[in-house]
Amino acid sequence: MKHNFGAGPGILPQEVLKQAAAGVIDFNGMGLSILEISHRSPEFEAVLDDAVKLVKELLEVPEGYSVLFLQGGASMQFAMAPYNLLPEGGTAAYLETGVWANKALKEAKYFGNVKVVATSKESNFTYIPKDFEIPADAAYFHITSNNTIYGTQLHKFFPSPVPVVCDMSSDIFSRKINVADFGLIYAGAQKNMGPAGTTLVIVKDELLGKTDRKIPSMFCYQTLIEGGSMYNTPPVFAIYVSMLTLNWLKAKGGVAAIEKENIAKAKVLYEEIDRNPLFKPVAVPEDRSDMNVCFVMENPELEKAFLKLCDEKGIIGIKGHRSVGGFRASIYNALPITSIYVLIDAMQEFAEKNK
Repeated sequence: MKHNFGAGPGILPQEVLKQAAAGVIDFNGMGLSILEISHRSPEFEAVLDDAVKLVKELLEVPEGYSVLFLQGGASMQFAMAPYNLLPEGGTAAYLETGVWANKALKEAKYFGNVKVVATSKESNFTYIPKDFEIPADAAYFHITSNNTIYGTQLHKFFPSPVPVVCDMSSDIFSRKINVADFGLIYAGAQKNMGPAGTTLVIVKDELLGKTDRKIPSMFCYQTLIEGGSMYNTPPVFAIYVSMLTLNWLKAKGGVAAIEKENIAKAKVLYEEIDRNPLFKPVAVPEDRSDMNVCFVMENPELEKAFLKLCDEKGIIGIKGHRSVGGFRASIYNALPITSIYVLIDAMQEFAEKNK
């Protein structure tokens, strides 16, 4: 058995994989694969409708917001958000908490002025800045809710005098949020929602159409909303598997239930890291991520030997990003707590052998 701690594309529920595999061969008894049916067919329109309804239900999306399934990943949204929300000559505020936040603010500079209200770059992003002011005249305030590379997470969101734009790629559906606190939420599917290939966007309708800028159709939220996420051929399979995953989450009790599981998984793993003399955490305690647990060894020379032990025990995807080194355990929704205990056992066994 493999224990998949990969940062993304991440682990998916086994039952979802089985359902998706069956749909690749014969979708809903049609005698056709989900990969070959028309995106304009009633059968796929039902899939897309169900996916949108599940997003609204699980996240309790209020009226006045539109839900889109798009392509291009969160990286496309780095540009689409300012393209649609930042007037020419206007200013957007950004909180810099890691690589993805940095890439997002770089894209925004093509469309207007960018003010970095705070950064933790000087500490290699080991914490979330908290003492800063959001300009009241900014078009929006952009944040990244969870930083996969550095293992930090915003556990509380900042009150803002302007609309908040949030990249939730690596913790969407992992915990309860109040969608009404945000003007725009975007998230790549490949962590907690489905396979790579589609991107979820939740946007407050009243924010759109105010930049006095001509926007090409494929980059315009209003056009994509009017097209019902089907202005062009949508990523059919990715949306289908996302719908299956959201159904799986609903059957488990929804976001509130999975949040309890995620907190429990993170708690036991961080307790072992703090207790075990061979390992130490990267992020400051108050900002530790419940999705991406980053840690290093007191003696870096032992890293290869520990990775070898992990490989022998079926623990994969544990190697840390080159920006941080060490190890990264991505513990997304579909990862069972039993896999956490396998990793903990490996850490304890390794510590016993290397006293």
